[in-house]
Amino acid sequence: MKKLFFVLFCVFVNLNCFSQVLIQYNQDRTYTLVERTDLRRYDNGRYIGLLSREVRSFINQDEHPKYKNFYQGDFYVLEKTKRNSFEVTLGINEAIPSSFTISEDGNLTMIEDNGFPSFRSFPTFPKDKIKIGDKWNATAERAVDPLNKGIITRLPIYIQYQYTGDGKYHDEDIFILKAQWATRYGISYFDSQGDRELKSAMGSHKADIYVSKKTGCALLVRDIVDETFVYQDGNKINFQGFITLFTEYPPAIDREIIIPSLNRIAKNNDDKNDDDKNDDDTQKDFFKDKDVPDISYENTSRGIRLTIQNLQFKPNSSELLPGEENRLNQIAKVLKQAKNSMFLVEGHTASTGNISGEKQLSVERAYTIATELIKRGISAEKFIYKGSGSSKPIATNETPEGMAKNRRVEITILE
Repeated sequence: MKKLFFVLFCVFVNLNCFSQVLIQYNQDRTYTLVERTDLRRYDNGRYIGLLSREVRSFINQDEHPKYKNFYQGDFYVLEKTKRNSFEVTLGINEAIPSSFTISEDGNLTMIEDNGFPSFRSFPTFPKDKIKIGDKWNATAERAVDPLNKGIITRLPIYIQYQYTGDGKYHDEDIFILKAQWATRYGISYFDSQGDRELKSAMGSHKADIYVSKKTGCALLVRDIVDETFVYQDGNKINFQGFITLFTEYPPAIDREIIIPSLNRIAKNNDDKNDDDKNDDDTQKDFFKDKDVPDISYENTSRGIRLTIQNLQFKPNSSELLPGEENRLNQIAKVLKQAKNSMFLVEGHTASTGNISGEKQLSVERAYTIATELIKRGISAEKFIYKGSGSSKPIATNETPEGMAKNRRVEITILE
């Protein structure tokens, strides 16, 4: 009997080892990508301190007229530099927009590239089925800014992967992969748009990767790093430690609580028919019965978006005029009920022909609104903000009425 059991066990193990699987990326819901860096820094061999940084993002798949499998995201940096017990932290965070496409085999192509995500096309998968033990090679890219100069340098990397087994991670079935690669920059490749003071980079990486069998998304990556950057002035900056990437899913909004509160102060754009959308009289009549004028909301792929129109700022300024207290008080009451959610505040302007000025003004006004809501008792860490200038009009800029509609601030309760 024991011999029969042993034979059956060996057959099961062998069948499991030789069964083939196809790993494909098909993430179709909003998710949070987190990159956590804990690295010891050495300048010319002298220990400087432990650098800790966390980059978080909200990424969602969206329709695009030109691109297939199009994703857009807002990244923000939470940075804490520790040296001799000294810490520096950030509160409210400016969002860094990014957009890209991801193919079924994991290849990522940047559309709007502002440095994030820093790992691109990592991991990638074979187009054919594989079995446990199989290896494959693939190219990828890292975007780095070792000295935080605001200049992104793109490093090509050549990775060897191995499929080592299956398992579970947070109750989700996963493929377990290993990856290793060497950093080699400045020998045969230079990024012409990168930091020209960066002469070369060299180092080693070894990573464990947990990939969701359901979505092909890397749920966890733990990368062991030993990397040195050499600059034109002779300085050598070495980093040793860990980079951890993981995927989270934002908590769902409790709509049974939020929606009734929103209905007390705002118009639901989801309930408007096409005939109502351009009917100014209908909109004015609706707001007569509301406590707060000129606020609407709608469901989006990223969460519930509130639109605040006709905010009264000083001309060409981010300073609010008196009289907005009631609207901000009511909005703060609603946001406080979304206790587990993050809030994206996005400023918009009308088009006046000054694109760079419009962009900066919209950023400053978004920051002002976030700051005002923080004053009303919401934690600063729950806010990210950005400005889109006049790039996303909702009405014509040919009339004063249309321009007034385009001058707005949107707050998305992210999920």
